[in-house]
Amino acid sequence: MISYKPFWNTLKSKSVSTYALINKYNISSATIDRIKKGKGISTMKIDDFCRILDCTVSDIIEYEKE
Repeated sequence: MISYKPFWNTLKSKSVSTYALINKYNISSATIDRIKKGKGISTMKIDDFCRILDCTVSDIIEYEKE
């Protein structure tokens, strides 16, 4: 199962809020909602987050055995 736990830690360490992602970087609130609910997002969105947050994929998602 894909987990977004690293995403929240990365946001905190980079001092970026979900408000900034939505309003400054034009990430849709629906995408943030999907992450909050643990639903899938596209690799394009993961790429966007890596670019915005200057991080790697492992700073956004991780795999956890169910």
